[in-house]
Parts: sequence; structure tokens; C-alpha cells
Amino acid sequence: MAEPEPSSAAPGSEPFVAEAEVLGRTLPPTVRSALLRMVDSPPREGAILVRGVPVGELPPTPATPTEPTTKDHVSELVLTAVARTLGEPVGYRPEHGGDLVQNLVPTVAGADRQVSTSSRVDLAFHTETAFHPHAPRFLVLLCLRGHPDARTTLCSVHDLIDALDGDTLSVLRQARFVCGVDESFLDGARAALASTERRSGPGSVSEASTGPLGPRGPFPVIGGTADRPTLWYDADLMRGTDPAAQAALDRLDRAVADHHRSVVLEAGDCLVVDNTAAVHGRSSYQARFDGTDRWLQRAFVVTDLDQSAADRDGRIIQTLFA
Repeated sequence: MAEPEPSSAAPGSEPFVAEAEVLGRTLPPTVRSALLRMVDSPPREGAILVRGVPVGELPPTPATPTEPTTKDHVSELVLTAVARTLGEPVGYRPEHGGDLVQNLVPTVAGADRQVSTSSRVDLAFHTETAFHPHAPRFLVLLCLRGHPDARTTLCSVHDLIDALDGDTLSVLRQARFVCGVDESFLDGARAALASTERRSGPGSVSEASTGPLGPRGPFPVIGGTADRPTLWYDADLMRGTDPAAQAALDRLDRAVADHHRSVVLEAGDCLVVDNTAAVHGRSSYQARFDGTDRWLQRAFVVTDLDQSAADRDGRIIQTLFA
């Protein structure tokens, strides 16, 4: 894939997204076709991997996701081009302030937590933002700098349906499961609320603007149709609402552990995950915190902006969780 000229527009701005949309039309035909097919007919694996994606000139890996860097915006432009080909890129206010392209780097503070900045723990299998009323359809990950021990893990709904017995699948298809809120969204909500109070005074954020409170659900874990099943699962945050449901979820946990696949992402690898067809995670690895660490960029994609219109400012979904 040829390296595009760096954009003069600010990443995440509408001119930048428009420029990325044009770039998306010039992607290699096999890549563009695979992305477009994914919208209507996700592959059995629930993900595709594109290699040889340009990332531009890289400075040292930043110490935190929001630390300013001197890098050009080549990777941001290409990542947004892939995202715009799939649908509509969006941000979530509690996640890095709603940036459309987010840096994923290991941090000292997050090393042992179930967040994207962890390194010393396995990141549990999950549907991206399974708790969110406006969860993304696609997750796009672009590797700028890899680590040989960091394995991105994936498990498809098709593999799980093949592995589980009929009784378990029957329970998993019923609305008997709830999902808590990811701690990164709770941290982001606290920061956003504090920022709003500093600007407008205490009590300026209404209950409606803080969004859902507590676990989301109940809902089924497996849905969709026989030809196009869907999966909604978070190993860390999801619970069954009764003993039989929890037992089915425990069996699902074991099936995911036994039937997942993994890939070590290298610089220039772009992984696109259908968030309704596969869950993902990451193995632990030893971060160095010296500017040479693993560095990914992430974009979220929805298929329809109208569904979040009442809770969105531009491309930033505003829902906060208390």
C-alpha cells in the first residue's frame, strides 16, 4: 500500500475524515473489496488482517495515550481511511476525550488493570464496550510498533457455536445476562464530569447526560440468525442473572479459552474486528517504558450515525456512566 501525503487537517476533524474517505477509495482493490464484504458478510473468523500498511515516521512511543508526540499523521490518515470505508468513525467521550484515533500504549499506572494500557496481565476476551448502548460495529487496530510477546487474541462466534452443546447454546440465546461498565469508561466519566463542573459549577451535568447507571441488560450472549450469528460477551464484566445462566457463561468461558486464535501484530499490520462476530483480548507482555514499547492506534466504527444522534456531539458519543 502506497504511503499517502500527510494531511494538513487536524486528525479527527471533519476535513480530515473527508480526506480519509477519498483515500479509502484508492485502497488496493483486494483490500477495499475485503472491507466492503465485511460489512454485509463478516468472515467466519470475524476479523481480517491487512499487512504492509504505511505508518509514517515514528518518534519514541509516548508514555501515555494522550501525551503529545512529534509524529506525522500518516498512520492516522490511513487508519481513518479504513474506518470510513467500513462505516462512520466515532469517538467516546470517556475514552481519551473522544479522539477518533486513539493511541494504545502500555502505561505504568495501567500495567495490572483490565484496560487497554495494561501489559503485565492478560486482557480478558471481550466485545468492545459490550455495556454501551451505542457500541461500535467494528474495531480497527493499526500496529505502529510491535512486541514479540504481545499476542492479540480472537475468538469467533462460529467457533463457539461448534464447540458448545445445544442446552448451553439455548441458555446463551436467552436474555439472562448483564454486563458491568469498563473501568476506563468510569475513569473517563469522572474526569469528564469534573471538567464540566470546573467550567460550569457543581451540578451542571444532568442525570440524563450521565447515561445508564449500573449493569446493562439483561440480554442474550448469542443472537442473530443461523446464517449470521452474533456474540455479545465480556469475560471480566458479564454475569448470568441466575445459576443456570452463570453455569452456561462459565462453559462459554472455557470454550473461548480452548478455541481462540492469536496473532502477534507487527508494524504495518491492520486488524479489523467485527465487534458483533468475534471477541478479542491480548496476552500479557513485559513493557520497557523506554520509548521502544508496543504502540497501536485504534478506531471505532458504527454503521449508522443516526442511532446515536441524541447522545452525540459531532462524531463524539457523549454517554457517561456513573
